[in-house]
Amino acid sequence: MPATAQRTVPAAPDAIVYKTALTTKWGREVTPENAWRSYPRPQRVRERWLNLNGQWDYAIAKAGTPQPTQMQGKILVPFPVESKLSGVQRPVLPDDRVWYRRSFAVPADWAGQRVLLNFGAVDYEAAVWVNGAYVGGHKGGSATFSFDITPHLRNGDNELVVQVADPTSDGTQPRGKQTLAPQGIWYTPVSGIWQTVWLEPVSELHIADVRATPDIDRGRLEVDVALNRSANDTDAVRLTASKDGRIIASTIVRANRHASLPIPNAHLWSPDDPYLYDLSAELVTVKDPYAGAKERTRTAYDARFTERERATYAQAQVVGAPVDRVTGYFAMRKVSIGPGTVQGQPAILLNNKPLFQNGTLDQGWWPDGLLTPPSEEAMVSDIVFLKKAGFNMLRKHIKVEPARFYHDADRLGMLIWQDMPSGGDEDQFVTGSSKGQAVLSSTEMTQFQQELAAMIGDLRSFPSIVTWVVNNEGWGQYDSTTLAKLVKGMDPSRVVNADSGWLDVAPDVSDVVDIHTYEDKPNVPPRSSTRAIVIGEYGGIGLPVTGHVWRAGKRNWGYQVAADKQDYLKRYRVKFDEIIRQAREEGLSAAVYTQTTDVEDEINGLLTYDRAESKAPAEELARIAAPLTGANVDPYQGH
Repeated sequence: MPATAQRTVPAAPDAIVYKTALTTKWGREVTPENAWRSYPRPQRVRERWLNLNGQWDYAIAKAGTPQPTQMQGKILVPFPVESKLSGVQRPVLPDDRVWYRRSFAVPADWAGQRVLLNFGAVDYEAAVWVNGAYVGGHKGGSATFSFDITPHLRNGDNELVVQVADPTSDGTQPRGKQTLAPQGIWYTPVSGIWQTVWLEPVSELHIADVRATPDIDRGRLEVDVALNRSANDTDAVRLTASKDGRIIASTIVRANRHASLPIPNAHLWSPDDPYLYDLSAELVTVKDPYAGAKERTRTAYDARFTERERATYAQAQVVGAPVDRVTGYFAMRKVSIGPGTVQGQPAILLNNKPLFQNGTLDQGWWPDGLLTPPSEEAMVSDIVFLKKAGFNMLRKHIKVEPARFYHDADRLGMLIWQDMPSGGDEDQFVTGSSKGQAVLSSTEMTQFQQELAAMIGDLRSFPSIVTWVVNNEGWGQYDSTTLAKLVKGMDPSRVVNADSGWLDVAPDVSDVVDIHTYEDKPNVPPRSSTRAIVIGEYGGIGLPVTGHVWRAGKRNWGYQVAADKQDYLKRYRVKFDEIIRQAREEGLSAAVYTQTTDVEDEINGLLTYDRAESKAPAEELARIAAPLTGANVDPYQGH
């Protein structure tokens, strides 16, 4: 969205956190006992775990001061400090430090295992102690991280302390739309722990990552399983693809190796048919496959990463029970760029066929939890509404959601464009008329690239994600070509959108030409013989609904304001009719309407901020969209 409200001098602390009366029906049901109880990592599930969400002690102190001896109250984790649901709702300034403290006991049946302490996300810089011993630190507001805390544990109660620093818009770190001066399209800061904290027991050698990539053209699933460290010749991984308990394919590979599973007659995943397969990865011990070989050590060494090694381990004999086991799932689907229905204009393809992607700008903010949804049920409600309203895609706008969100999109059939959260300082925001990119220090670039890589690493296992969006409207945009190459190199199986809106400088790497157009009638992207054309943002029709706004008064804002719901729908039809025409006549591949919900002072959502009312009936929106995404309707036929 255009940066119509750039960063300004920070507001007074009490103004940074506006104590709205607005809340959601899900937020009203949150208690310390039910706050985010779902298993937090749906693509690498272990049976045993311990949820640490709930009431923690907290204190806010100035930087450079010791850990407070007296805490100031209770905070409900995983809701950020500034949110209503946290129970604190206080500002956190750049020179503040948030201190968290709680106790926990390790279950007795975890004896003999390593214990990992996992964080879903902490904004922005965390330092962690267990029983007074420093166990590690982490920078990055959206990425998962964990520490092995086994050496610092004791019998009975253990003390966990976390310190958090967050410069928000006083820094250049990736932060999305958070600002110390909330107004217009810039929102309340989010500081501290804002996703689930949890413990799990693991073996000393254990599975650290599972990366599964479908290849529908060859009918195979390509899988990489990485362990937490190097392995011995007798360490192997057994992979099993199944559906409803029926084994489809299974193989054994040497640990820390690539595997390929045949998926014959694959049932393809799509928004209309979100078919998922099960996948398990087991760390097993095998009999020495080179025992008895002449020059055994040399034979094993020479076989590394060869077809001979693959064939040898496929026949290896497993000894004993699995050392570690994780379960997840995969989908057989393909996203690519190829011939569309308008000659000479490439299109985005799903499973080798053009499918118009009708989406919304989905920011994932909540009046009571801010970046943290009140519950998984609340989060799912947005996807369900969009599906009912005829949308098959959402652009997750400069925010990374809890992993459960992507799991729900996978099972419900919602395509996702995933944005990288924007960073940069005010004078590093490239404008719509700019001809060059921002200049950042090596330290700033390193941090951004690290967080970009972490986002892809955390999310690449979710099949609903079909596009990576690297930059939004030039906010902190630098060296876009290099960043797009990094993304494409990490994950060549998805579309890469280097620059959504404004300065398009990576035509040789970016798979799409993306414009933002908030005119009454959306503009047409320039044709391209090598890239698909998309509208990354359009719409922005504002309509305040009495009793459902963040803060009443003149601060409410939209690109254009409708007089009432009838006028809202009329304006929407004008815009969408043009999207349909462009899809049919220009070869437009996708369009993203601004936006799913109102957000703070923005009132241009299809839903109010509390999700209590829609500006237009979902069924009517679906009827309007039917020429593009309706069942058995060719999206490029006449409207």
